[in-house]
Amino acid sequence: MHAIELDPSLPIWKQKIEGFIHHPTVQHVIVFLILLNAALLGLETSPAMVETFGTEMALLDHAILAVFILEIVLLMAVRGLKFFTDPWCLFDFVVVGIAVIPATESFSVLRALRVLRVLRLINKVESMRKVVAGLLNSLPSLASVAGLTVIVFYVFSVMATNLFGQDFPDLFGSMGDSAFTLFQVMTLESWSEGVARPIMAKVPYAWVFFLLFILIATFIVINLFIAVIVDSLNNVDNEPQAPTDNEKTLRQEVSALREQVAAQNQDMRELKALLQEHLSRTPKG
Repeated sequence: MHAIELDPSLPIWKQKIEGFIHHPTVQHVIVFLILLNAALLGLETSPAMVETFGTEMALLDHAILAVFILEIVLLMAVRGLKFFTDPWCLFDFVVVGIAVIPATESFSVLRALRVLRVLRLINKVESMRKVVAGLLNSLPSLASVAGLTVIVFYVFSVMATNLFGQDFPDLFGSMGDSAFTLFQVMTLESWSEGVARPIMAKVPYAWVFFLLFILIATFIVINLFIAVIVDSLNNVDNEPQAPTDNEKTLRQEVSALREQVAAQNQDMRELKALLQEHLSRTPKG
């Protein structure tokens, strides 16, 4: 569970409400309800379970949804418009809001998205939040790797269309067909028996093309994606954490103590200077 720092400028009643919502026990209960709700949504896919326990599961689902709605309403009451400036709060609002849409034919697809409530675990588990933060932080670098991937696919698609398109129009008859076939090769799904060997039976040196493509697209480009994400996750772990209230208080006390010691040292230096001046004016003997 991620810690929340209460805003001291809020009224007492708002601080108490937010403190209650983010209390570890309450958060553990919310996580349990999310998991229970996920299990219920899975059981609803079984006709036998729905026929036997359909009414009970529906009532339990509505009760859990009511708890989720109450949590969001309380947070909105405490934070006001600031609630919608927090991406995680906005995410919870949308996910829970989908479940409130009436189960009509027009919104049947949205009702199927009720399972997205399971994603609220991301907001409740700190380690998951770090993973998502790492993925979001890696997006700029991933865009560069994605651009490199597009270039590789474009070059090899043009080459494959020119080399094999005439003899194998189903696989490489056009740029789109070539790109799709090369994507299959990149995933290593039946690339040998389904693509490479039939072509090599007619074009013996085609293995050079496929090996180069696999080495570049599968082993280099894919590993670049992994490397970027791992590096971003490491950066998230190494980010300095916000100091807690106790740490802030301790730092203030240490700073005040340092100022006090510095002032005492200054007084001692002044006292020493006065004493030396007095001794120098006092006649000897």
